[in-house]
Amino acid sequence: MSDHYQTLGVSRDASPEEIKKAYRKKARTLHPDVNPSPEAAEEFKRVSHAHDVLSDPDKRRVYDATGNENGNNTGFGGGFPGSGFGFSDIFETFFQGAGGARGPESRVRQGQDALINVRVSLRDAVFGTEKEVTVDTAVTCTLCEGQGTEKGTEPETCDVCHGQGHIQRQVQSILGNVVTTAECPSCRGFGTVIKHPCPECYGEGRVRQRKPLTLKIPAGVATGTRIRLGGQGEAGTGGGPNGDLYVELRVNPDETFTREGDDLHATMTVPMTAAALGTTISLETFDGPQDVTVKPGTQTGQTTTLRDLGVTKLRGNGRGNVVVHFDVETPSKLNDEQRELLKRLAELRGEDDAVGETLQNTGQGFFSRLRDRFQD
Repeated sequence: MSDHYQTLGVSRDASPEEIKKAYRKKARTLHPDVNPSPEAAEEFKRVSHAHDVLSDPDKRRVYDATGNENGNNTGFGGGFPGSGFGFSDIFETFFQGAGGARGPESRVRQGQDALINVRVSLRDAVFGTEKEVTVDTAVTCTLCEGQGTEKGTEPETCDVCHGQGHIQRQVQSILGNVVTTAECPSCRGFGTVIKHPCPECYGEGRVRQRKPLTLKIPAGVATGTRIRLGGQGEAGTGGGPNGDLYVELRVNPDETFTREGDDLHATMTVPMTAAALGTTISLETFDGPQDVTVKPGTQTGQTTTLRDLGVTKLRGNGRGNVVVHFDVETPSKLNDEQRELLKRLAELRGEDDAVGETLQNTGQGFFSRLRDRFQD
């Protein structure tokens, strides 16, 4: 038996796309419509059979393990030494038999599900949005409308299995000569052969294509949220139905806000004088500018809350809040006039004796006492 990987000219760790690409390349030169020689026809059968085995994950797994897509080998684990007859053949013989074998398989198969990642802004996550994306996927071939055949032609009954999709073989075993059933290598179990494949899809009934898609992203989504779009996945073979498309979202970081659940957090830097005297500062939120009240004596780390301006709840009503964190800024550079004013303030507050003290020679540093005085 020829090695399927050698037949297609791919390595044993080839990806499904590499296997499909190698098959299509060989099919272009070996197909009976292109090369009518008997040798090419035989090689085309081998290539088609190799593609059928290696493109099916289950068959490929069995083939890699046993060297035979039917699951039998010449070792003790696969059956009986030297007989070429495996345990799978016994089950086929007694539970399927010549008269109980399955009929031909349908070429119509559902397409695979697909997954894409889409990035959105934090604003889009707050309110929801519609986003245009381009998806690289398998779509139904428009030239043959998914049938896989050249226009004006149809699949023809396989002359090897006569439309049954399987063939019988006689195998010698410890039970004597038994007849087993195997998939027809010529039609790959379909019972028909596409002798005139569509020049666009090469008999698959679908082609790869980039197509635009409009995504409706609901409000309240977060990184990791998945949206299922039924019937938007890859088209099936033979005109089969599409699989589903899953969209996994990633929310981009925002310059102003961080998110914790449905709440948004922002940090506002407040001058020391404004924190001491109190003021009102405007904060640009996703709902527009909002006045934030800084109470007199505000300290670093204190917060205030703007209610119902956070993230829309994904499952439920209402929105979270905006939590504003204050960071009181102490001036690092003072001119002479500003320094004199601060000294005068220290004198008025009875803190002039602490100016210039260090944390090493007093139990309570100047800034700690200054903070306590502001809180008085």
